[in-house]
Amino acid sequence: MSKTVEIQIEKSRNLVEGLRKHLKGIGGGVTNEEIDAMEQAVSELEAANAEVDELREQLEPKVKHMNDVMAHVKAAYADKKKTLKGYYPQEQWADFGVPDKR
Repeated sequence: MSKTVEIQIEKSRNLVEGLRKHLKGIGGGVTNEEIDAMEQAVSELEAANAEVDELREQLEPKVKHMNDVMAHVKAAYADKKKTLKGYYPQEQWADFGVPDKR
């Protein structure tokens, strides 16, 4: 769970609890319906955050795999580019898709 979201959920739950305990003492402006709506919104936030956490867990290994493949592709690119630069003059590099210039 994101720390920011976790803190907001905790603060909101404490507020709802405090409002319920002292609703009669509040000089108006807050109703049971508003507290219920806020409590429902907090529950929705918690559910949405749990879903996001689950997606993050699924995404993490895929991102690691992508980064590994990216490193392999970059190494292969650098190796092939170095080979081309060693065998061909600079004027022909663009023919092979190498835009570098010395």
